[in-house]
Amino acid sequence: MKSFSKEIKIALVAIVGLVVLYFGMSFLKGVSMFSSDNTYYVKFDKVSGLSPSCPVMADGYKVGTVKSIDYDYSRKGGIIAEVGLHKDLQVPVGTTAEISSDLLGNVQVDLVFSDSKQIVQPEGQIDGCINAGAMGKIKEIIPQVMNLMPKIDSILVSVNTLLADPHIAGSLHNIYDVTGNMKQSTAELQTLMAQVNGKVPQLMDKAGGVLDNTQQVAANAGKVADNLAKLDFETTLGELESTMGTLKQFAEKLNSNEGSLGLLMSDQSLYNNLNATMAHADSLLVNLREHPKRYVHFSLFGKKDK
Repeated sequence: MKSFSKEIKIALVAIVGLVVLYFGMSFLKGVSMFSSDNTYYVKFDKVSGLSPSCPVMADGYKVGTVKSIDYDYSRKGGIIAEVGLHKDLQVPVGTTAEISSDLLGNVQVDLVFSDSKQIVQPEGQIDGCINAGAMGKIKEIIPQVMNLMPKIDSILVSVNTLLADPHIAGSLHNIYDVTGNMKQSTAELQTLMAQVNGKVPQLMDKAGGVLDNTQQVAANAGKVADNLAKLDFETTLGELESTMGTLKQFAEKLNSNEGSLGLLMSDQSLYNNLNATMAHADSLLVNLREHPKRYVHFSLFGKKDK
């Protein structure tokens, strides 16, 4: 057998090296050359650092790899990523592929499955998007924070102006004085409470004496009630009825013509005679006052007036 020449051996070694290098690079990229993965196409508007060999994850587990990324020139802006997923993985209709990255910059594709019962067939298309994560939310908040910065600056200026006002220092000093007064008042109140607590036993003794007097009064009242209960109310009522009968008889005699008082009160002629007598007596007194010499005769010379 004719031996190979030196050049042919070098060429064969170079070819074998290139093949090993190709498969080694594919292995390092995560691309399995002999796998039977199903191929799907994911459409993105932006890839945000996505590159071939990036892992495709489902619930935190690697289920495939990004094989290639092509720009869709026909649609002017669409980006199609070819991914290979495990042949046993079933992708429901409505599933989305989200591009996410960690703090170290590692990019991956996360599959978010839907609840549909229909399955996307191999060579089918999956909608893709970018999951910005916490950093994306912070980026969304930054414009709002920037809008608030003028207001915050105005508030800080107002606060500085307020703190520079000398009245604030005076108010704080007054608060300090008020706090000292309250502390002193609290100490005096504690002293007063201590004095009150010291006099409480004496007050309790006096209260006990008052209660004893009250009990004595109640006992005397009980005795009075007992004495009232012992009274003979029937005899007393009988005597009252007898007295009322006597008064009734006296009133009847006054109303009748019997007796001097009865006659005086009921006899009209006696009343008229008394009136006439009083009238004559009055006339006599008037005449006596006007002509006293008719009734009294007194003269030094014995002359008589008529």
